[in-house]
Amino acid sequence: MIRQLAAKRYAEAAYQLARERGTVEAWSTALDLMVAAFADPQMAAAMDSARLPAAAKLGLVERALEGIDPFALNLASLLVAKGRTALIPQIAEAFQERVDEELGVAHALAMTVVPLSDAEKEAISAKLEEITGKRIVLETQVDESIVGGLVVRIGDRLIDGSTKSQLLALKKQLQEARV
Repeated sequence: MIRQLAAKRYAEAAYQLARERGTVEAWSTALDLMVAAFADPQMAAAMDSARLPAAAKLGLVERALEGIDPFALNLASLLVAKGRTALIPQIAEAFQERVDEELGVAHALAMTVVPLSDAEKEAISAKLEEITGKRIVLETQVDESIVGGLVVRIGDRLIDGSTKSQLLALKKQLQEARV
């Protein structure tokens, strides 16, 4: 997902505040609640409505997010006031990435033609942990277009061991070998 720079800035500021106050877990929970609350079609419609005054929007947000960390509620209120509630899912994602970075955790997506067994998942996770030096949280996906092999994405890094890419490389070599 392409993330707006503003979302990263909000997430970094939230992370720094949460870390200073020792409330990182509470912030994670609050951001998850914000994502759910603002994903609700009625809430989204209210936030997009030009007819609804800002004070009414803030009241809706305070009721929907009652009980969350007060500083997280301030973030939600700021985003409502600035008309930037659409950034909340991106902020939550960037915040979690920052938490994971601090904990030495990396998320990986492994794509294969057939579903992987638990033993295969463990072997892939172990190899990726060896390569990255981080604890891997592995998600798998079946993608028949890769023909065979394995494609792994860890953040911005792509490891393509698919049969499809090998065939394409061989095809290119054959085309370049013409005399």
